[in-house]
Amino acid sequence: MTVPARPLAPDAVPLDTDRFHTDPVPLYRELRHRHGSVVPVLLPSDIPAWLVIGYREVHRVSGDADTYTRDPARWNQWASVPADWPLLPLIAPRGASLLHTVGTAHARRATVLSDALEAVEPGELRRHAERIADALVDGFGLDGRADLVAAYTARLPFLVLAELFGLPADEAPELGDALRQGMAGGAAANRARGLLVETMRRLLTARREEPGADVPSRVLAASPGAGEGELAETVLAEDLAVLFAAGHLPTADWLGNTLRLMLTDARYAASDAGGRFGVERAMNEVLWRDTPTQTVVGRWATRDVRLGPRQVRAGDLLLLGLQGANGDPLVHGTSAPVATAAALYGLSGLVSEPDPEPVPEPVAGGPANSAYLSFGHGDRRCPFPAQEIAETVTRTGAEVLLDRLPDIELAVATEELTYRPSSWLRGLDALPTRFAPVVGRR
Repeated sequence: MTVPARPLAPDAVPLDTDRFHTDPVPLYRELRHRHGSVVPVLLPSDIPAWLVIGYREVHRVSGDADTYTRDPARWNQWASVPADWPLLPLIAPRGASLLHTVGTAHARRATVLSDALEAVEPGELRRHAERIADALVDGFGLDGRADLVAAYTARLPFLVLAELFGLPADEAPELGDALRQGMAGGAAANRARGLLVETMRRLLTARREEPGADVPSRVLAASPGAGEGELAETVLAEDLAVLFAAGHLPTADWLGNTLRLMLTDARYAASDAGGRFGVERAMNEVLWRDTPTQTVVGRWATRDVRLGPRQVRAGDLLLLGLQGANGDPLVHGTSAPVATAAALYGLSGLVSEPDPEPVPEPVAGGPANSAYLSFGHGDRRCPFPAQEIAETVTRTGAEVLLDRLPDIELAVATEELTYRPSSWLRGLDALPTRFAPVVGRR
């Protein structure tokens, strides 16, 4: 880029501050009050960026690929980025990542992945998830105590995906351990990514020789010439790695955050709280208030543009603050902008509430309000088949656990629960529980 780097804003907020990890909802409210819908932030090494926390602004940025591209080559800060910068794997990962392809190349590759997931039969998926969830509960049920993160929520999505991908049983433990350790970031995350890509490469090689009823086989079938040269194989392995990681990590946190809510909030303590309505309501509330994907990297402005209260320059990096946008008073408040937002975005069920950031309630008798941005928006949105798989795994995991362990409760005070130190994904370090021991079903 020939555009000069944007100078540091005097009021820029370090993105690694502890409050992004421990107290994000009040923090976003304060940031919105002080800075508006677009917040100047600092990444490690004082690299500047914009954190977009307005619902309208996130919607606009994610829906305008011409003005806000996913191509990191546009960044005007490359000259200031150290070679060992810790966010390099997140901003511009090595390899041919689907996350940073653009245009028709991205659309073609994303469609192949979406179609491969679309072929997953919902009833079969539910049966897989129930069987695996029951087996996990069998593994700790007699103990009367369990850390649900380590023993359940971090494992269930991985094991379901392992079946969908046809991952050999002898390879699953090492990869599962690596991904769980990689959730903390740093070198462990780099190791997990490398192992995941290599695992996908081996799966593709095996499925090319002997196709099966799994995701890699369907991807190969939809990719003519995929076996012609190492580049094609590398591209498909990278794509499958993105798909697997994006399906595992946020789903694990969605399940963990849902169970935390149901174990700590009195509204879910009634006898029917573990029923289908209670679980789905808690899942919906988590996506509004405690969404697993807090911040998404990223978009780069292709030209100078006004966004909310800020003048964004060509080459600036914008981070999509999904949690901040979900809490925007524009979609929760009592004033005219609510009606404006509803008309502009085609939303339904937005109601006035005295709380500045309530969870929008459904229209009477209707489904839960799903106008949250937790799965993104625009052509880079999480594919609908992937969202449906995540919803099925999360709902099944919560229902099976509460059915098998109806008296389960926290083994520590609520305030003792802590979250992983990440500004990107929000998930618990641990969820210690106790319950009456149960005999396995097998």
